[in-house]
Amino acid sequence: MKDPAIWKFGIVKNARSNRHIAALTQEISLAVLLLLLMFPAQRSFGADWPQWRGPNHTDVTPESSGWPHGWPPKRLWKRNVGHGCTSAIIAGGRLYVMGWTGNRKGPNPMGTDTVYCFDAVTGKELWKRSYPCRYQGRFRTGDETRYGGPSSTPTFDKQTGYLYTLSIDGDLRGWDSKQRGRLIWAMNFYDKYKVPQRPKVSGGLRDYGYSSSPLIQGELLIVEAGDNEGTLMALNKRTGKRLWGSRCKEPAGHNAGPVPLTVQGVSCIATFGIRKLTVIRTDKGHEGQTVAEHPWLTDFACNTITPAVLNNKVILSSGHNRRRSALLEISLKGVRERWASRYNSEVCSPVIYKDRVYLAIGSLHCLDLATGRLRWRGGSFGSDASCLVTAGDDKIVTFGSGRLALVEASPGADAYGERNRVDHLIGGTCYPHVILSQH
Repeated sequence: MKDPAIWKFGIVKNARSNRHIAALTQEISLAVLLLLLMFPAQRSFGADWPQWRGPNHTDVTPESSGWPHGWPPKRLWKRNVGHGCTSAIIAGGRLYVMGWTGNRKGPNPMGTDTVYCFDAVTGKELWKRSYPCRYQGRFRTGDETRYGGPSSTPTFDKQTGYLYTLSIDGDLRGWDSKQRGRLIWAMNFYDKYKVPQRPKVSGGLRDYGYSSSPLIQGELLIVEAGDNEGTLMALNKRTGKRLWGSRCKEPAGHNAGPVPLTVQGVSCIATFGIRKLTVIRTDKGHEGQTVAEHPWLTDFACNTITPAVLNNKVILSSGHNRRRSALLEISLKGVRERWASRYNSEVCSPVIYKDRVYLAIGSLHCLDLATGRLRWRGGSFGSDASCLVTAGDDKIVTFGSGRLALVEASPGADAYGERNRVDHLIGGTCYPHVILSQH
């Protein structure tokens, strides 16, 4: 990993196009570049990317990639928004992102977090809102030179038009996008709930502050708090009032985000915490009850990826001392491990698509969903890569090590099939994931 970064945005456009891909990366020179790539429409319809991992929280979009006519793309615009590791989102033709500015000297400098709203096509700044914030969480421990600024991806609620953001120091805020980002409500988890520092787990102590993203479920905003009043907390999304906390009171993983899933017809949330996967009920009368737990210990508590979910199936993966992936089947009675594989991911959250699992670490890997067997692998994307699938034309968009590649994901593909790529987009490490949205 490299030093934390200054955010910049770039958009790439084809003359006949109305599709955007965004990738945020870190340069050694402390610059983060966001590329929005625009391709001609092809057998698809527009879809927003309003939250972490896209429209359905799966890194799968119904859109097409625009290949071949839109490739290779070209940059359209860029903006500098400060330091940070959060991904951008796109909703209603607007791009939302966060960044930190200030003097980074000192033991834990104070500065300013700013939430930006841009026109996704032109890059015009429509509004911004700022508040005081630390550069890193108040209990930061370990790897302090490798990150800084906000790391949680904003979440947009189409019903209310509210945008929800979470700072690295636990500031959770709701903004009204219809009123140029007017602040609706705010709270700080450390101040309100006295959330402690994460404990030492399996090889060392690391505390990176708050980096997982809020999740909207109906009228609820669900956040991984990591407090003794609940690992997960459910808040009223309109007022910020706490409604319930999970019975699981494990410290938060603060890396993987909470994920919705359905278990035997019951609405649940999966969270990949500091020591294990926990599945929690959200249905009325059973809010916060634990359905299942599955231990998963990683050195320095680096359970980083967001679990991939399909119905009641969950894919976990990690690196460090536990370099493996596993398919878990969840029932109301517990967990059953269906398979385990030595092929793993450390940063790229796995993507499930048409009975296959895709993950990127070094190479892009394709595993069989039913067995975990490796179907193919290829390409070179470094250790901090990300990928998404365009269901409209069965393609994978993979980004890492400055390379953006388009790869075949058709059901019959039994080898790595790279259709096109762009190299040297930027140097350095990519923490934020690539996104795609059309308008």
